[in-house]
Amino acid sequence: METLTIKDIAKICKVSTSTVSRAINNDPGINAKTRERILRVVEEFHFVPNSSARNLKLTESNTIGLLIKGVGNLFFQSMYPVFEEELHKRGYEFIMNELSDRQDGVDEAMQLAKEKRLKGIIFMGGFLKNPEIRLRDLNIPYVFCTVALNAGEKVATCSTVAIDDIRESYKAVDYLCKKGHKRIAIITGRQSDSAVGELRTKGYIRALEDNGITVDPELIRHMPDNIPDFTIRSGYEATKQLLADGVDFTALYVIADLSAFGAYKAIAEAGKSIPDDYSVIGFDGLEMTEFMNPALTTVRQPKEKLAKSAIDLLMKQIDSKDAATEQLTYDAQLLEQDSVREM
Repeated sequence: METLTIKDIAKICKVSTSTVSRAINNDPGINAKTRERILRVVEEFHFVPNSSARNLKLTESNTIGLLIKGVGNLFFQSMYPVFEEELHKRGYEFIMNELSDRQDGVDEAMQLAKEKRLKGIIFMGGFLKNPEIRLRDLNIPYVFCTVALNAGEKVATCSTVAIDDIRESYKAVDYLCKKGHKRIAIITGRQSDSAVGELRTKGYIRALEDNGITVDPELIRHMPDNIPDFTIRSGYEATKQLLADGVDFTALYVIADLSAFGAYKAIAEAGKSIPDDYSVIGFDGLEMTEFMNPALTTVRQPKEKLAKSAIDLLMKQIDSKDAATEQLTYDAQLLEQDSVREM
């Protein structure tokens, strides 16, 4: 029988040549079952890697790309240490590329994959429509983490990790309703936001309706188009305008903790206090909420689970071309602090 090559072993095991190389070189990041299957084939065919195969691991890039939509997003930034630690355990490094609203995530992914010879990409944030079609030429594994896909519908041909933004937003507003609030305003994303802004607004509306409260369009406020959204200033400006308009409300739901920080300033400048005049609830569960005055009640996203699961799904794809896609959805936690009072 003709001597097998590393490509032959990869074909038999239905994995990439790099995965075979990692198994041979005892890479700690490779799936144990995959390693066992590869080494069993290696032993069965008495495969002896040549010097090129031995050095394959050294010449390949072991880098994962994080493509982040939303410059300066503190929630994503809070996940970076988790990505770094988990990828390091598996023998990988990662590079981050933050995208502005105007940049196309698919085009940037294509370019980044070529320039950096990435082993895989994790997309974070933003909105992608029909991603499985637009990314079919990417040719490396990818996972969506906290990305809004087709107005919240799961895409079976892509691996995704996320919370249910509609359900978790409902949880925040229902909490305010159960506290006796009936005039609940929301600071949501821009008018054009078809990602988390749209989804969390849907949760807001659904919660009001289920509690027998009529939805008042005057209480739905969007972040300004002329400044970056989900920032302190966007929350400040939207809340300032809400207060200036003299609209009656007792509670304010801000769909990002960082923007809620801006809302605090606008309320203080208006000579009002939290929670005596207005109750405020945020979303994300940033560490900073504990140190706001008063501490902000918020919906805490499970950042560790989201980051670790995204990596696990990506590694499965890297280890096996035939790995099934998975769609994982995690629950968030309502964190009661000091910014909401009972009516």
